[in-house]
Amino acid sequence: MGWFTTADTEEFLAVAGEYLRAEPARNSVVLTVTEDLRVKAAARFPTAQSPTAHPPAAAPGSGLDEPLFGWWRPPARPDAESAGEIGAVCMHTPEFPVLLTRVSGQAAAELARDLAAAGRQLPGVNAAQEAADAFAAAWRDHTGDAVTLYRRMRLFRLGQLVRPAPGPGGTARPATERDHDLLAGWIDAFAREVGDPPRHDSRAVVGERLGYGGITVWEAGGVPVSIAGRTRAVAGMVRVGPVYTPPELRGRGYAGAATAAVSQAALGAGVREVVLYTDLANPTSNALYQRLGYHPVEDRVIFSFAPARRGLRFTRERTRGLCPAGRR
Repeated sequence: MGWFTTADTEEFLAVAGEYLRAEPARNSVVLTVTEDLRVKAAARFPTAQSPTAHPPAAAPGSGLDEPLFGWWRPPARPDAESAGEIGAVCMHTPEFPVLLTRVSGQAAAELARDLAAAGRQLPGVNAAQEAADAFAAAWRDHTGDAVTLYRRMRLFRLGQLVRPAPGPGGTARPATERDHDLLAGWIDAFAREVGDPPRHDSRAVVGERLGYGGITVWEAGGVPVSIAGRTRAVAGMVRVGPVYTPPELRGRGYAGAATAAVSQAALGAGVREVVLYTDLANPTSNALYQRLGYHPVEDRVIFSFAPARRGLRFTRERTRGLCPAGRR
């Protein structure tokens, strides 16, 4: 037993889907990323109609620049009824840190060794503290990379939604194609403010979200003043983010109103769980979401890796009014 990996999203979900759906809030990032990949694959290969059909495998290659998924099975014990069951999963999409679900430090270190031996290039790791520490230490030992604390995050889940009172002037509406340029610019500005590496596909990200109603705009006086995004619904769950208000418009309650609006819309569509991540270094956003009825679920940490051979470094800036973990 140990770690098993695949680049095939369908294979991964066939093996780990039940594990992920058992705790959709904690596993929200893996669920939403794989759902996006599944939808994109279905669009590219519309003739694959059967429940078991999936697109042809990619052409042979190293696979090191493709998404990678994995699952961990603990060592089997003769007296264990759960022998062979999945104990954790991992996901690495290029440009993002490798993400681990709840897992022991020993298993996390084992994964780091496996990925380093395979030549996988990682910008960092995203996991609970113990697993992140173990993974980072093993990765440093095997690659020589420098390890730096990048961000501490907290996962929140919505309980009873509490709308801002008094709320700001304005109304919420779904974003439309006419907002495309504005939204792409705001997403780029968001990335700069939270210190994330720049993305080269912000227009494509906006286009994809517009396709399923994944961005809500708060307007005041007929002018967009804030946005709140959300993922596709999967396993009865959506994740809110990013939430962004231009600096000159902050402090007026627009972000809270936009977040409440997108949260209510998700609930109205029948979603059972609405979640979001916050940066623990940002007391403003943490307090805001708790006032709206969000409650803490778990904390995570991101370490960045800086290989000397590539000189990759993350920058870090303190921000206000942002939900940095929701960009996936």
